[in-house]
Amino acid sequence: MNDPTGAVAPPGTRTLQSRSRRLAASVLDAIIRMSSTRANYWGEVLVTIAVSTSLLATGVREHQGSWAASFFTVLAGLILFSLIEYIFHRWIFHGPESMYTRGHDAHHRDPRGFDALPFFLPSAILLGLTLVFALVVAVDHACLLGGAIGFGYVAYGLSHFAIHATRFRQPWLRHWAARHHIHHHHPGSNFGVTTSLWDHVLGSRFQRRSARRPD
Repeated sequence: MNDPTGAVAPPGTRTLQSRSRRLAASVLDAIIRMSSTRANYWGEVLVTIAVSTSLLATGVREHQGSWAASFFTVLAGLILFSLIEYIFHRWIFHGPESMYTRGHDAHHRDPRGFDALPFFLPSAILLGLTLVFALVVAVDHACLLGGAIGFGYVAYGLSHFAIHATRFRQPWLRHWAARHHIHHHHPGSNFGVTTSLWDHVLGSRFQRRSARRPD
C-alpha cells in the first residue's frame, strides 16, 4: 500500500492546479490594469455613492429613538472615516513594500493619474463594515455609520481629484489644497487630505524649520 503522505498528484490534477494559478494571475493582472483607468475611477465614485445613499436611506427608514442620536452617529461616521483615511495613508500607503505602496508611489509620480482601488472594492468593504457594526449597535445606527463612512470616502476621492486638477482662487481653498501639495514634496508629513485634524493630533503636520542664526 502506498504511503498517502508521499503520494504524487496525478498529471491531470497538476494541470488543473497550474491552469487555476494562471487564471488567478490573469484576473489579478486585469483588475490592476483596470484600476488605473478613468472609467474605474469614476465608476468607483458612482458605486460608492449608490451604496452609501442606500445605507443612509435604510438607516432613516429603520430609525428608532432620538434624531439627535442619529445625527451624532452620522457625525461619528465622518470623523471615523477621517481617522481611517489617515491610518491608511500614513501606515499602509507609506508603509512597508506592498501593492498599496506601489500604487501610491505611482500617484506620487503622476498626481493627475487615475490610479484607484477596483471600483467594487470600497463598497464591498463598506458593506462588510456595516455588518460588523450591526453586531454591536442597532441596525439603523449601523447603516447610518456605514453610509457616513461611505460619503466620507467619496468626499476624500473628489477632494483629492480637485486638489490636483484645480487651481483655486479662494485663499482658504488654496490653503487647504497647499497642505496636500506639501505632502508630495515632504511625504513624511501632512497625511490628511480631507482634514488636517489627525496631523495635528498625531504630530505629523508639516512645520518649516526655522532658519538658524549665524554664530
